[in-house]
Amino acid sequence: MLKIWGRISSINVRKVVLTAQLLQIPFERVDAGASFGITRTPEYLARNPNALVPTIEDDGFVLWESNVIVRYLCAKHAEGTLYPHDLRARFDAERWMDWQQTTLNGAGREAFVQLIRTPQERRSTDAIAASVAATEPLLALLDGLLAQRAFIAGEQLTMADIPLACELHRWWGLPLEHPVHPHLQRWYDGIRRRATARGVLDLPLS
Repeated sequence: MLKIWGRISSINVRKVVLTAQLLQIPFERVDAGASFGITRTPEYLARNPNALVPTIEDDGFVLWESNVIVRYLCAKHAEGTLYPHDLRARFDAERWMDWQQTTLNGAGREAFVQLIRTPQERRSTDAIAASVAATEPLLALLDGLLAQRAFIAGEQLTMADIPLACELHRWWGLPLEHPVHPHLQRWYDGIRRRATARGVLDLPLS
């Protein structure tokens, strides 16, 4: 059975759990990281020397880095669907997965940290405003993309949709005034309504 280490409050763990559920892969998840500890133990560090979550073990194969895990599970269990056969389609999906990790996540992270992980008396309104200013143009970019296609990488669900859906779950879960992005909302609602998204995209932030 697939084993996943990581607390579900982590966006990166949510990506892996959502992938496993979409693929209907049986798995065991072990709470790890933050207050759960474990990540600094010798046993965990032998699997993941970064002391971060998530980490998976699949039939003796250990892997870390959330988007890489998403790619691996999709390639193993959904080649030709979530993991496209066509080279251009595959790398279109890869491009948006990397963009989530390197661009969108960085833009929105500070607002999340301030509003969810920082006591109210210590929050920085300037940091929150800067994070909102960095994030909203990126969401407008995604809205424009989804005006032209059903999913992030084309007309069917692929691995690219998974990290971005988790990113939107985090952003739209923040107590902020959110501008309307109708195409992005349509796409996100469609993924969130799937039975296999329960326990991930319906959770409150913490």
